[in-house]
Amino acid sequence: MTARRLTHDADIEQFRGAVREFLREHADTAAVFGEMREQRAGDPAVWNRFAGELGVVGLDVPESYGGADAGFRPVAVVAEELGRSLVRLPWFTTAVLGVGVLLHAEGAQAEECRRRLLPALAAGARTATLAWAETPGGLDAPSLDASAVRDGDTWRLTGRKILVVEGATADLLFVAARTEDGPALFVVDGDAPGVVRTADRAMDPNRQLATVIFDGAPARLVSDPGTGERVLARVRDRAVTALACEQTGGAAASLDMAVEHVKNRVQFGRPIGMLQAIKHRCADMAVELEAARSASLWATGAIAEDSPDVGIAAAAAALTCSRSYEYVAAETIQVHGGIGFTWEHPAHLHFRRAATSAVLFGDRHTHQERLLSGLHVDAG
Repeated sequence: MTARRLTHDADIEQFRGAVREFLREHADTAAVFGEMREQRAGDPAVWNRFAGELGVVGLDVPESYGGADAGFRPVAVVAEELGRSLVRLPWFTTAVLGVGVLLHAEGAQAEECRRRLLPALAAGARTATLAWAETPGGLDAPSLDASAVRDGDTWRLTGRKILVVEGATADLLFVAARTEDGPALFVVDGDAPGVVRTADRAMDPNRQLATVIFDGAPARLVSDPGTGERVLARVRDRAVTALACEQTGGAAASLDMAVEHVKNRVQFGRPIGMLQAIKHRCADMAVELEAARSASLWATGAIAEDSPDVGIAAAAAALTCSRSYEYVAAETIQVHGGIGFTWEHPAHLHFRRAATSAVLFGDRHTHQERLLSGLHVDAG
């Protein structure tokens, strides 16, 4: 089933089944380990089929730009299923970040950029990412150091960005930078002169992060000066919500792994899952998973309905799902005993992903501040 005509819950669940089956067939655990060992940026053939056959990149892109116009809920479904799989594909950076920037861009250039860039992104023909952070957790538009100045009909970007997901491989880099008239968003070709991209060593080997340096790189304006703060706030909510859904999927996969193990691991003549201590651990993991599901569903609904509470919901989901995923992933290793600590077992992959995701678009302190601010509670 493709992404088109996703108008009812049954349609969305059928789409979920199609995505899960595709990933099970083309991106199983063996493929994930292969990418990790060889430090590959995913299989291009798998990406082309994933984007082309299932239409997963243009889910909430309007039909006039080549998308499915299906809203944000199926985007959340894909994020959750990829969280289960952990395969390295440029979906998150392209469908969540790149598409998000274009959908929310404001100003005279925004519509032209949407017409020119969205069809290729929606088809999976080009990949994209967002270069925003300059310090760990630094996602406030007014604090940007990267700058852009006019140079005739183009702009020149100068600055350094960190924690850029797939920053070393993306075709397009959307960049947040300050101008004389306020923060703005630009797009730069990944291979443009003046762009130096360096892949960083991350705890999660299947989520490549990069440092990107711009030294007078030619850029095109996407969202007008002065609009950057509003646009980035909406993209941030979109990103942390999709990430929360991914974390929920990862927690679900970890719990499934743990339950399967304790049902089949026999000690002293009976499965270890019959031991009360193990039952309690699995029950605690299930409680954490349900908390993550509830939080991610709230945030997903808020974005899908363009609710005024979207900032609060996204911050709550970021806090809840990060905590839940880290807890469940760690407990999964524990209930597996010695085998859970081995390199060959997939439990550590979720532990690594959980730790990396927890700081990707702001740490706990950042999201707590956002949540309390939205609730009008004094953090002091």
